[in-house]
Amino acid sequence: MRLKLIVAYDGSTFAGWQSQKCGGSIQDVLEAAVLAVAGQPVRVHGSGRTDAGVHAAGQCCHIDVANTRMTPENWLHALNTKLPSQIRIMSAKAVDDSFHARFTATGKMYRYHVFCGPVLPPGEHNRAWLVREPLDLDRVKLAATRFVGCHDFSGFSANRGGSVTDPHRTIRRLSVTTRGHNLFFTVVGDGFLYKMVRMISAALVECGRGGIEPEKIQAILSGAEKKTNLVAPAGGLTLVKVIYGRRRSHQT
Repeated sequence: MRLKLIVAYDGSTFAGWQSQKCGGSIQDVLEAAVLAVAGQPVRVHGSGRTDAGVHAAGQCCHIDVANTRMTPENWLHALNTKLPSQIRIMSAKAVDDSFHARFTATGKMYRYHVFCGPVLPPGEHNRAWLVREPLDLDRVKLAATRFVGCHDFSGFSANRGGSVTDPHRTIRRLSVTTRGHNLFFTVVGDGFLYKMVRMISAALVECGRGGIEPEKIQAILSGAEKKTNLVAPAGGLTLVKVIYGRRRSHQT
């Protein structure tokens, strides 16, 4: 039986999603929980990586299990008893073998949280980026429009250590919303390069500060100007959900 799992986690104390030689990743902890329930090693296949310190409300993964006497609901409750409180399986369902958490995904939604104020509330520690100076929201919103569409995002990505065959990605939507001192960037795209959302978020904040002009974003995307080195802190980023169903044009 193939199970599709939706996983939420506070990534503050973990080494990102992907399994590490020294352990300490979300994937490592999940695989240990599955081993404890299944009695044998089972690979957890994720939709993609999240970096150390990044959170998730709707990460997706799948596992293939031999024990079909347990229902998906049984698996959900059993796994949650084996997981630390920072990680929870939010839903579990049986799916066809053609489903793959990574390869059948057609997009992802991320949200970046900026707290604009003099003091960060304790509840937002490792959950938001504190920006004390006021931001020009009109400039931020104008800058956000420059990212929408299909672009070469080489200038808004970091080097993970391997080459990317095609750096083009399509941003379907980038919304800027506020609630009190809270500023949110919600990004929906077909796929994302390494640190791409954090670098986009940093550029939006810098535009709001007046440090760069919105037009510079277009120049970086076109290759007319050098890439930015601005990267927003990991704690403000959350993978909201993984999207399935509509075909995408580029790999994650």
